[in-house]
Amino acid sequence: MVDRGSRTVLHRPLMILAAAMAVLGTIALGGLVFDDRSLVNAPIWLKPLKFTISVGLYAVTLAWLIGQLTRGRRLGWWLGTVFAVGLGMDMALLFWQIVVRGRTLHFNRETPADQWINNMVANGAFTGWAATAAIAVLLLFQRLPDRAMNSALRAGAALSVVGIGVAMLMFGPNEGQLAQFRSGERPSIVGAHAVGVPDGGPGLPVVGWSTVGGDLRIPHFVGIHAIQVLPLLAFGLLVLARRYPVLESDFVRRNLVRTASVGFAGLLALLTWQAQRGQSIVHPDFWTLAAGAGIIAVVAAGSALSLRAPRPMHQLT
Repeated sequence: MVDRGSRTVLHRPLMILAAAMAVLGTIALGGLVFDDRSLVNAPIWLKPLKFTISVGLYAVTLAWLIGQLTRGRRLGWWLGTVFAVGLGMDMALLFWQIVVRGRTLHFNRETPADQWINNMVANGAFTGWAATAAIAVLLLFQRLPDRAMNSALRAGAALSVVGIGVAMLMFGPNEGQLAQFRSGERPSIVGAHAVGVPDGGPGLPVVGWSTVGGDLRIPHFVGIHAIQVLPLLAFGLLVLARRYPVLESDFVRRNLVRTASVGFAGLLALLTWQAQRGQSIVHPDFWTLAAGAGIIAVVAAGSALSLRAPRPMHQLT
């Protein structure tokens, strides 16, 4: 969306992308019901369905973010368009490779066609990441009336960029693939979602995250959705301010959002660290639990201080 004067105009390419994801998601849902094919120990339509939901939500959120720009609106519009084209191409290739060809998408280098599709999807994802990063930079120069929402947009976009960047850790060869390279073999798969175990093993229902090893999809998922979680938190605090006077101050709400942003960043770092150590999300060790407890303590202390902090003099008058 682009705000022109007092009129809000929908960012058409992003909304077209979101509408396309709604249509493809409906088709994928039907595929889950009527098509019993599987790929890497999962229903063949499950991955397309998950991606249509995630990309659709992200496109709508990005359209809304662009609508908040008070400076650099035209540049923001073009960045949103670049994102829509890049991710639209990725989704078309995803459906073609998985549903039509019946082959794995990510990390697949078995045939020249597989490798070309894998490279094109990687290019589209990198383009989307770069566009999101540029929008995050634009948000640094915005001055919205509500301090809490201003902080939420900036932190959410920045953490989303980091979350997208975590995916790059998946594309390097793992130990088994490196051993194949050293022995002169050319592995057909280079990269993996899981760490320490093969992809396609036991996983959580629906999402498929590994329950026996690390999984980089977890911090990737958490990170990219900061762009929705933090603005929703800012909006929720604004709604609660009608019932709780302490939240009437946007200074207090801003500090709470900043505290939540620090906690979210800590969670993202913790999940990435846990995955990189090959540790399952459902079997955390002592150090993971200790770090998690530390994050909770920091957020709790920061929230208490935010609620007790004196407001600036201009808000007391």
